[in-house]
Amino acid sequence: MIQEAVVLKVAVDAPVEGIFDYVLPVDWEGGCAALAGRRVRVPFGASVRLGVMVAADALGEQSPELKAVEAVLDEAPLLDADDLRLGQWLAGYYHAPLGEVLALMLPASLRGGGALCSREVRGWRVLVGAPQEVVGATRQTQVLRKLHAAVDGVSAMDLRGVTAVLRALEQRGWAEPCVMSATLLACGDTLHAVAEVPPSLMLNAEQVAAHEAIAAHMGRFAAFLLHGITGSGKTEVYLAAMTAALLRGAQVLVLVPEIALTPQLVARFAARFKPLGEAAVVVLHSAMTARARELAWQAAQSGRARVVLGTRSAVLTPMPQLGLIVVDEEHDPSYKQQEGWRYHARDVALVRAQQRGVPVVLGSATPSLESLAQVAQGRYQRLRLTERAGGARMPPIELLDVRKRPLQDGFSAPLLAKMSAHLVAGGQVLLFLNRRGFAPALECHACGHVESCHQCSAPMTVHRGRGRLVCHHCGAERAVPRGCSACGSSDLAMPGQGTERIELALRGLFPEFALERIDRDTTRRKGALEDKLARAHSGEARVLLGTQMLAKGHDFPGVTLAVILDADSGLMSSDFRAPERLVQLIVQVAGRAGRAERPGEVVIQTHQPEHPLLQALLHGGFERCAELLMRERELAHLPPFAHLALLRAEAKDAAKAQAFLARCAAFFKDESMEALQVWGPAPAPLERRAGRFRFQLLLVSAQRAPLHRAVQQLGSAQQAWPERRGVKWSLDIDPQEMG
Repeated sequence: MIQEAVVLKVAVDAPVEGIFDYVLPVDWEGGCAALAGRRVRVPFGASVRLGVMVAADALGEQSPELKAVEAVLDEAPLLDADDLRLGQWLAGYYHAPLGEVLALMLPASLRGGGALCSREVRGWRVLVGAPQEVVGATRQTQVLRKLHAAVDGVSAMDLRGVTAVLRALEQRGWAEPCVMSATLLACGDTLHAVAEVPPSLMLNAEQVAAHEAIAAHMGRFAAFLLHGITGSGKTEVYLAAMTAALLRGAQVLVLVPEIALTPQLVARFAARFKPLGEAAVVVLHSAMTARARELAWQAAQSGRARVVLGTRSAVLTPMPQLGLIVVDEEHDPSYKQQEGWRYHARDVALVRAQQRGVPVVLGSATPSLESLAQVAQGRYQRLRLTERAGGARMPPIELLDVRKRPLQDGFSAPLLAKMSAHLVAGGQVLLFLNRRGFAPALECHACGHVESCHQCSAPMTVHRGRGRLVCHHCGAERAVPRGCSACGSSDLAMPGQGTERIELALRGLFPEFALERIDRDTTRRKGALEDKLARAHSGEARVLLGTQMLAKGHDFPGVTLAVILDADSGLMSSDFRAPERLVQLIVQVAGRAGRAERPGEVVIQTHQPEHPLLQALLHGGFERCAELLMRERELAHLPPFAHLALLRAEAKDAAKAQAFLARCAAFFKDESMEALQVWGPAPAPLERRAGRFRFQLLLVSAQRAPLHRAVQQLGSAQQAWPERRGVKWSLDIDPQEMG
């Protein structure tokens, strides 16, 4: 018998596209209002899955075949109508299951079906009359000083390991346990008080013009490309625009590409604003604890947090009063998700701003070619900042030809002389090398064998300090062998340089100057990155060595010489985006020099000084390079003059992965999709990874619509193909990495 009932439309967190119908539990007493956006637990096949209700038809006809929801997990919606609309766009554009998309808008604890954690946090506070120090009790003194510095208390999380000390202070009447609001947690973990705007921001004329253009569009959509040279004060423009949004009662979303950039931005935000009611800044990134992330998410989702500062995934955070989005370093490849459904946070930010009717600011000293093309087509308004703060000048760039020159541990004699001169004169020297470890390979001098990863088609990197060979692709590692695994010879060579080797060389070459190496290997310990950056900012470390982690966004006023040790690798890559990335990195590294009153200079060591791209950079800067690269892309029919989708397939048997993509290629040709170019299948640049063989198929189209239609048709057709068995495949819309 068919009866009137509430039919729920549920997006299930499973790798299956579509929305599924369920009915409410028979014992449901919560009414039918505001069901959309709540989590539910539903039977799905032979298992039970989490889902999100996207709609409820109050007068639907219940089929006896429909299953009932097992449980409604939330008293109120976690996602509002705007969040659901964004999720539906994401699922459609990236061809991803809606349930998986909506699940990623929630913190991990809620994706697992857990309840919202309490916003109350246990902590300790100091009592009136407590001394600042206790003679002869160092640990009690340390804890007391920490408690005195925090008027509202210190969370128990930040006082781990000193329980006995706290009990002793309690017995002496100097401290007591307390319950704190999550909004008062310490700066390092989650929420930070927002601070009041000073009456004058002291902006220069260019900054004022940029701010006024953005402020004039508050309350409606507009896309701005804030194109400012390094050190020109883009952050000041962000802060001014944020102030305008906050004073309208809106929330602000700020995206940064790297976790390393969040501490300095938080410090600047906190220094700029005083408490405006319950306004707060929350930080969201992967290095936070699960609880801290959930508390920050709750603060944003409830509207209590006025500013959300985060890395890529923060773009999905629910913000009911969103009024402005800022994407710092918009060109950075870190904004592209490389696993699961591969969204681009910058592009999502643009769509989200358009849907919500708010301005979005994309900032960069080296904008992506895609963004420059949008400017040329009139879709973005470019705001230029051409002057460095404080009258500092951009440093000159020198190409140092190292052909036929003897190199000492990767350093030419002229470079060593320059470094010595700058250090003796009191300057800091920054060296950039985008290669971790001691050496990129371990090679037998007797037979030529290279120690490779057993699971990947790649050599293993030598990490000599740990005595390990490490695969930087799958993470496998083993001890550095005493002899060649092929012939047994002990005559082993370590060709090439990584940051670990360069550090060892620098300590021998300049032993009198303190050195700080900043890469993923040296910053694993909690707080290590902040400590190293503090030493760099203060000038205590005179020589700074690092990878991209060091090159992006930092202000080191003492750096007078910036060095790119090896620029040639980016000129020889098979990835068509590599030259663009190389220029952006060089300009970003160069921008670290000469930012204060001291002039700076930049040196690029290269074996190809006549390369057209390096010459363009030398004589015309980033703008000339962008023009050159744009012409090359147009002639090659590559983005931003075409649209791409990359199909990747992997299997334990190489023939299976290749056969599946061959069937895909044949499908596109059989369907007579003239608007589509099909390139491949071909082995991926790293053909074997983690024991699986990888192939790829590239789809190219001058228009987006034919590309998306083709992919949509493939998604339905391939389910019945026998070639699909044993193959894991994925789709990457607008790929940023071709590997």
